[in-house]
Amino acid sequence: METISYEPLALEEYEKNLIREYGTVVHYPKGQIIFAAGDTADRIYLIEEGFVKIYRITADGRRVTVGSMRSPGELMGLAETLYHGERTCFAGAINDVTIVVVRKNRFEELLEQHPSIAIKVAKTLGVRMREAEAIIHEMVCWQVPGRLAMLLLKMAERAGVETENGTKIDLRLTHEEIACMIGTSRQTVTSLLNTFKQENSIAVEGREMFILDTEKLNKWIV
Repeated sequence: METISYEPLALEEYEKNLIREYGTVVHYPKGQIIFAAGDTADRIYLIEEGFVKIYRITADGRRVTVGSMRSPGELMGLAETLYHGERTCFAGAINDVTIVVVRKNRFEELLEQHPSIAIKVAKTLGVRMREAEAIIHEMVCWQVPGRLAMLLLKMAERAGVETENGTKIDLRLTHEEIACMIGTSRQTVTSLLNTFKQENSIAVEGREMFILDTEKLNKWIV
């Protein structure tokens, strides 16, 4: 089945440099919350290094991922900051993260003085709206094996490193974290990963995962 990928819009290096001039560099260790639901949305973030997950917490305390993970070079926290609302989600560091934090008033100055960045922000918000629609479609229409296969393919695309043993996913996620990303249980993720290993579509060495056969994974996406 053909899949649709909504790639983040890349900022040019000169655009990143402008954002850096307006902001402050902050480091977050793995697992730390960058912002939380209920926080005042008064700043935006440029990810320099590391990956960030966006999630909500259900009434029974489960974490449910509500967007794709944010990658180096991406902006986050845009929509709520631009209309000055409250955060509705949590953002957590998947690994050690370095971020440029820009206050709302400074970011608005930047957008006024550099319309090309404002246009890119608008396009980014459009892409993320389509991405959210795609995630809803996946949750409603795809079975859990297909959602897991798609997640692995996306992670390989965004955080993959080519090696002699296949595409190494350069992220160390627990089965619980993966389960939160696709709306299932940790036990189901463990069982499905074992199935993928048995069919040689992936390999696991210690805590490292390798994608061996993308065609086999794509066949699960139904």
